[in-house]
Amino acid sequence: MTQTDAVQYAADKAAIEDLMARYLFALDWNDFDTFATTLTEDAVFVYARGTLVGRDNIVEAIRGFKERIVEIYCDVDGNPGVLRHVLGQTVIRVEGDRAWTRAFWWEVSNGGPRNEAGRLTPEVGSFGIYEDELVRQDGEWLFAKRCILNEFLPGRESSAENPVLAMDRAARDAAKN
Repeated sequence: MTQTDAVQYAADKAAIEDLMARYLFALDWNDFDTFATTLTEDAVFVYARGTLVGRDNIVEAIRGFKERIVEIYCDVDGNPGVLRHVLGQTVIRVEGDRAWTRAFWWEVSNGGPRNEAGRLTPEVGSFGIYEDELVRQDGEWLFAKRCILNEFLPGRESSAENPVLAMDRAARDAAKN
């Protein structure tokens, strides 16, 4: 890899990490306009409730889900929970104008019990793996496909294989075409 290639690769990885963070901040703060800017127009979104195709369909479904989630996540006093997503280890592979990621995520809420001082404590409510396919459009990285695996839901957990090996295989196969 030349120095120019290495600089471009580093810039691409930084832009993709930024995209992943912007997606989660938008999701957690119910900023659906920004959330929409992270997706291609024809994006595919695979999650526990099924598969959605198209930016507008995804945004509308997520908006509805976020409106209903306050009925599921509450603090110990029955108030709507505050949910925040956190990214853990993230692996990114870039091949030209396409990229793949595998990232560990978890969701933290204020739904834990009160501590001795009477403050609500954090609680990890869910966790899993993101399996993403990204494309560069007009110089910007966007999610073309986001598959959200939930390690705690039967049938939605990741495979027994290291997710990074599967990502590398998908990237190699795509590079051949």
